Amino acid sequence: MTTASTHFPLDGGCDCGQVRYRMLTRPLFVHCCHCRWCQRESGASFALNAMLEADRVVHLGAEPELVHTPSASGRGQDIARCPRCKVAVWSNYAGAGPLVRFVRVGTLDQPDLLPPDIHIFTASKQPWVVIPPGAAAVPEYYDREQHWPPESLARRQALRPLIEAFQARQRKDPPGR
Repeated sequence: MTTASTHFPLDGGCDCGQVRYRMLTRPLFVHCCHCRWCQRESGASFALNAMLEADRVVHLGAEPELVHTPSASGRGQDIARCPRCKVAVWSNYAGAGPLVRFVRVGTLDQPDLLPPDIHIFTASKQPWVVIPPGAAAVPEYYDREQHWPPESLARRQALRPLIEAFQARQRKDPPGR
């Protein structure tokens, strides 16, 4: 992981300033996703997301509105957007639901402090995007055990019982029923 823990907390928010948040600790991992879904949703060549436990993201302003959107998994994602300017500040994917946030790095006040730990779905990246030599990159998704630092793996292990309980509730009572 390239970011020293001394940089935290980090603040961020939307363009109009109504939604503000604070990341209390460094993320579990930072993805630079080049899949076509992320390209479409971001309107750019990729999405840069810092993944971390939701309880490590503190609201400093208004609550964002959650907008459910389709995803490649077929289970969708909830994108947290400012109710006024509509900027997306993070996503919650179906797998971990509200327990893990994928914070849009570009919404941080200092986004340069969180470069990607890995480039994913590079098989569908735009051909003119050049990934730096030596950067971790995979054609699709990756094996967490192989790429995440030990501290992040331990944090995820601590979160697993909550994620499993969330998933069990989803199976019992799926959304939209």
